[in-house]
Formats: sequence, structure tokens, C-alpha cells
Amino acid sequence: MNNLQISVYVLGFLIALALLFDFMNGFHDAANAIATVVSTGVLKPQTAVAMAAVCNFVAFWVFGLTVAATVGKGTIEPSVVDHYVVFGALVGAIVWNVLTWYYGIPSSSSHALIGGLVGAAVAKSGTSALISSGLIKTIIFIVLSPLLGLILGSLMMLVVSWIFVRSTPKKIDKWFRRLQLVSASAYSLAHGGNDAQKTIGIIWMLLIFSGYSNMADKGPPSWVCISCYTVISLGTLFGGWRIVKTMGQKITKLKPVGGFCAETGGAMTVFIATALGVPVSTTHTITGAIVGVGSSHKLSAVRWGVAGNIVWAWILTIPASAFVAAIAWWAGKHIL
Repeated sequence: MNNLQISVYVLGFLIALALLFDFMNGFHDAANAIATVVSTGVLKPQTAVAMAAVCNFVAFWVFGLTVAATVGKGTIEPSVVDHYVVFGALVGAIVWNVLTWYYGIPSSSSHALIGGLVGAAVAKSGTSALISSGLIKTIIFIVLSPLLGLILGSLMMLVVSWIFVRSTPKKIDKWFRRLQLVSASAYSLAHGGNDAQKTIGIIWMLLIFSGYSNMADKGPPSWVCISCYTVISLGTLFGGWRIVKTMGQKITKLKPVGGFCAETGGAMTVFIATALGVPVSTTHTITGAIVGVGSSHKLSAVRWGVAGNIVWAWILTIPASAFVAAIAWWAGKHIL
């Protein structure tokens, strides 16, 4: 068996591992797009995940590849990248995703992956392996995305309340049961457009390092893009039901009008981040929007204890996944 054959096998294994992360991303984050529309009773769970999965895939034709470029070339120095680093990053992200899914905590798959890249790169070459500009942009949006979601969600709620001030509750419910189909679709589109690109960036990085792609400037091969969008859609189709309840009802009680405002505010935030090439957390964004909708009625409408637990998970995501990734990088040196 020659080195090229070994490289092909290792490359195939790592691409499969990246697609497993992609599937887990869709599976874990399905709740982001469907929890509100399911908890308000507008759609049945099976219908909601099918709609979200279709929108995830359609996003391939809507968004560019700015986020993939940030993940693939703007987080860690390209010279540090090798199959051990990629292996460590993916294992760190997958382990954190599985843990938070099991306990029903809506954490960020995006930041688990960034944490994994950081942990594996630092384990190999120290902090000089990090690209500060890309990481600073990501860290800023850890705070900014839920804040923007909160502001836009609450503003949407106030505007809607003002517009429909003379309407009856029955009429409002009827209208927003229909409109929530549009807002949930928009958020699913935003989720697919931002999150699928993260795995595209990882595989692109891997192909360039391995010498199987010389298109560092032209972009990743089309089969990589189609594969990643397909797999994240399948992950969404299977849905992470443990997180749906937390997102849909434990933070605050939602009606169709509130679900519409939260999804619309969240979608606007993710659209902006994707246009800027920021690998933003769709989990952070929709959680902030839900809190904004709840607090627009009264502060006591939000279960701040639940929200606080979610924030702690956000804080721990990057260091925890980085720690696991560093261990996985060391293990990968001995098994790959």
C-alpha cells in the first residue's frame, strides 16, 4: 500500500467525518427553525421538518460562499492545516454537539466547529496558528447575533402590535398562522445558507492541503457544495426533538404572532451575517429573538433561569470543543 493510497483512504474518512458533522449540525439545529412553528401549533412536527429540510437545500442557490471562505481560510493559518488538525476539529465539534443534544441544550454547532479548529491548531503550533481577524469577527457575533435577534424580534413584535391594534385576537391568530409559514421558511433558508457553508469550508481546506484541489482562489468543487447542502438537509429532516421543547416553550410561551416575529427577526440577522461572511450561530440568533418577543410583553414572561443555562452553554462551547479537539488531535497522531 503506497502513501497515495493511504492519503486517499484518510481523505475519504475525513470527508465522511465532516459530512457526519454536517448531518449532526442539521439534526442538532433543526429546532432553531421549527420549534416556534411547532410549539404554536401551526404545523405538525413531521411537516415542519420536511419544510425546513427543503429550505435548507434551496439555500444552495440563494447564498454565496463567503462563510465557507471564512471557515476554510480565515480562522487558522493555512500552513498549519493537516489531516490531524481537521480530525481533531471535527471530533471536538461532534462530541460537543452530541452532549448538548442529549441534554436538550440549544448550543451552537458553528462555534463548536470554530472551537474545534482553534483547539487542534493550538495543540499543534500554539496560538500563532490563529488568525485573529477572523476569530475576532466570530467572537463579536457571539454577542451581537443574539442581541440583534433580540432587538429585531422585539421591534417586530412592537410594530405588529401597533399595526394590528384594532384587530381581534381571533383575526390576528388566523393571519399569523399563515404568515408563520413564510417566516419559518425564511429562517430555515437562512440556517441552510450559513451552516452548510461551514462544512464546505472544512472539506475545501482539506482538499487544498491534500493536493486534490488547486482551486484555493476559485472556490470549492461543486460536488462538495451539493453534498454539504444535501446532508445538512437530511440531518434537519431527522430533527433534534430534545431541543425543540426548550426552544419552543421553555424560554417563553409563544403564539403564532410571536413565532412570526421571532423567526423574522432571526432570519434578518442571519441574512446579514451570511452576507458579511460571518459563521454566525443560528441557535444564538433565534434564542435572542424569542427572548425579545417574550420580553416585549413583560420581562416576567421570559424564564430567565432557562435562558441563563443556555447562555452558559454558549460560553462553554468554544473552550469545551477546543479542549476535546486538542485531545483528538493527539489521538489522531497515533491512529491516522
